[in-house]
Amino acid sequence: MQNLKQVLKVLGSEYMLQLSGGNAPKLRLIVFLYWILFITGTVKVAAQGNSFQSIPEAFNQHRRSSLQEKLFLHVDRPMYVSGETMWFKVYAVDGTLHKPLGISKITYVEILDTEQKPVLQGKIAMKEGIGNGSFVLPAELSSGSYRLRAYTNWMKNFSPDFFFEQPITIVNTFQQPSVAQSAEEQVITVQFFPEGGNLLAGVPNKVAFKAVLNSTGKGVDFTGELFNQNGDKITAFAPHKFGIGHFTFIPLEGHKYTAKIKLYKAESTTETLPSVLNHGYSLQLEEADNNRLKITVSQIGVHASQVYLLAHSRQIVAVAEAATIENGKAAFQIDKESLPDGISHFTVFNGNKQPVCERLYFKQPSGILQLSTMPDNAQYSTRSKVTLNIKAREASGERVPADLSLAVYRLDSLQQFPDQTIENYLWLSSDLKGDIENPAYYFSDAGKNDAIAVDNLMLTHGWSRFRWKDILENDVATYQYTPEYNGHFIRGKITQVSSGAPAPGVTAYLGSPGKLIRLYNSNSDAKGNIWFEVKDFFGQKDIVVQSDVTKDSTYAFEVYSPFANEYSTRRLLSFGLTEKAAEDLTRRHIQTQTQYAYFNQHLNRLKTPGIDSIAFFGKPAEQYLLYDYKRFKVMEEVMREYVAGVHVRKHKNDFRFRLTNRPYGTIFQGSPMVLLDGVPVFDTNKIMALDPLKIRNLEVITNSFFHGPLVYEGIVSYTSYTGDMANIELDTHSLLQAYEGLQLEREFYAPTYDTQDLKRSRLADFRNLMYWAPKLKVNEDGNLSFYTSDQVGTYIAVVQGITSTGLAGSNVSTFKVEAPVAANIGQ
Repeated sequence: MQNLKQVLKVLGSEYMLQLSGGNAPKLRLIVFLYWILFITGTVKVAAQGNSFQSIPEAFNQHRRSSLQEKLFLHVDRPMYVSGETMWFKVYAVDGTLHKPLGISKITYVEILDTEQKPVLQGKIAMKEGIGNGSFVLPAELSSGSYRLRAYTNWMKNFSPDFFFEQPITIVNTFQQPSVAQSAEEQVITVQFFPEGGNLLAGVPNKVAFKAVLNSTGKGVDFTGELFNQNGDKITAFAPHKFGIGHFTFIPLEGHKYTAKIKLYKAESTTETLPSVLNHGYSLQLEEADNNRLKITVSQIGVHASQVYLLAHSRQIVAVAEAATIENGKAAFQIDKESLPDGISHFTVFNGNKQPVCERLYFKQPSGILQLSTMPDNAQYSTRSKVTLNIKAREASGERVPADLSLAVYRLDSLQQFPDQTIENYLWLSSDLKGDIENPAYYFSDAGKNDAIAVDNLMLTHGWSRFRWKDILENDVATYQYTPEYNGHFIRGKITQVSSGAPAPGVTAYLGSPGKLIRLYNSNSDAKGNIWFEVKDFFGQKDIVVQSDVTKDSTYAFEVYSPFANEYSTRRLLSFGLTEKAAEDLTRRHIQTQTQYAYFNQHLNRLKTPGIDSIAFFGKPAEQYLLYDYKRFKVMEEVMREYVAGVHVRKHKNDFRFRLTNRPYGTIFQGSPMVLLDGVPVFDTNKIMALDPLKIRNLEVITNSFFHGPLVYEGIVSYTSYTGDMANIELDTHSLLQAYEGLQLEREFYAPTYDTQDLKRSRLADFRNLMYWAPKLKVNEDGNLSFYTSDQVGTYIAVVQGITSTGLAGSNVSTFKVEAPVAANIGQ
């Protein structure tokens, strides 16, 4: 069985041909080939559901056409001051098996403010499901809560709730920060969730609840009492963990129920429970024993003899069974071994195959990457060498290669241990609705033994990555956005200048002035849409989009932003700092300013990407370095005197080029493609008006050149010394626009103190982030070394990563840094 990468390589040539021809790629082929990888695991499941075969078949059909990507970002720290640099690593996996997925070559990363407006945006290059980037946080950013989010072009076809998101805090130390509200000033929200979705009369109902402070989103403790409409107390209840809990009671038909909530040092509030149904279905899930689950379906006021149960996890059907209803109840016994690790969705269908109840169940994952990070000492002096021993193992204890990232930062009142890690995000948070308080708890030793807490979480955070309506209608999914498998898509539109109407069937060209010669073309569709697939498009650039003005100059061009303009339903929490944080905030302010004062030249180093510098047309038939030849004063003399393959024609006042078709010894009848610094110039008079002293290089292709759907009758390419098109005047209908390409990788600077002179340096080293390694490489012994800064305190080392087989994990360790004793200073 070929892996995904091999399958897509086979697909690549056809996929690219469709793109260059201006047609949308046939994505069903991509997703179909992808899901072939899992067909062995679905045949057995389908055979189990013969009694309602159409539902699992429809589910599998939807799965094949709806490839799911998941992204996780390892962010270096949870809190920043403006002026600092945020560092992150991107992990992309398939949404089913959590294996690294290389289908998307670009990840879009944004920082959003409280109004969902982006304050920073970046396009991150991905390779085999891995990428890394950074943001320098502007000094003008206001203090507040922000949200970091990431997604791919393909993920824009689905709800933005599927995007990776993580709250972060940014403090502007030049502004007076607000103080957090006291508990007495805060308002809570309480929600009730009947198990399965319905509160059914006459049968036992488990009702989960969740109470959070609106300002922080954190759960609160309280005492609660349930009353019927007559004011009779039914039961008392209280949260088990993080403001979440449950109670069980038998509601009566026609009755209404309210809950009185009492907070510590606050007035009581009254909340109304969902309405009681006198007909319908409910379900109850319980542990039959250590190896089995029992699911009981209750039915009232409905005439049906059978119900169906479908269990699925991350788009894979695990269980498909039918049960007969007797005395209003049907029971299913589910072997836990038949369920995949992580979250399973149990959906009950009635006799008409309509979904009527659903609830979630969590099975602790066994496939966790076991990471260890052991410092060689528990305590270090400032400017001392730290050696971390890092090992990655499978559950069996066998060493395994993994793609890792490491952040080492100082703990204080502003930043603590990370709540969200790669394993708890992939197995838990990414498949649940809303924000989860302290997801790491459910993977800790205490959380693994707290079955009540994790089940309460399942009851209060139900969510599916699809709608059953879409599945049961058997509609073949169509998608607006394609995976950026080979490069970044620049999308836009062509319209008529006079009317603003879309201009279909127009050939558009995109070039970027510079010394890297790349040219792209696209034919507009019926709606005037155009798209260009650009490769290795790094850094801030100017782009020029135009058509052949010698044929028609009545078009206007627009380039769309590639960033999503839809946002999740999650809300940002209010911002406030405790009074205890003032001292740490002052220290952090001094640290940041000092680092920029002493090390600014090191903090802004960008890596040059290793990209192919050869022009898109390859090796030219003729090449002229003009400084090797006699420098004429006008371009016409240059072209006539020594450019053999180009024939200059002049009719009245208009110049034209005709090229020798060298393979056949003839002359092309049409004009060649003429480029200046990679941008088409359709008016040859502008080329002939150029000062030859501004041109460094001239290359000529003397044969037909096939470029997507177009054929050029040769190419003449000029390169200026400055790469700015020698200040040539563009056609007024051309679009010249600044465009941010892929983010250039920034180098993390960490000084070394391996000599006494360096240790005695007077340059203050106030690194708060001691070390960042997005592409963690360790030696055969698993050792990695770096040096401490001048900042004393407790430091945390956070390592995260994933294997090629989809094992994800993280680990944290701590060590202390103290000032050297006076006797040792200067030695």
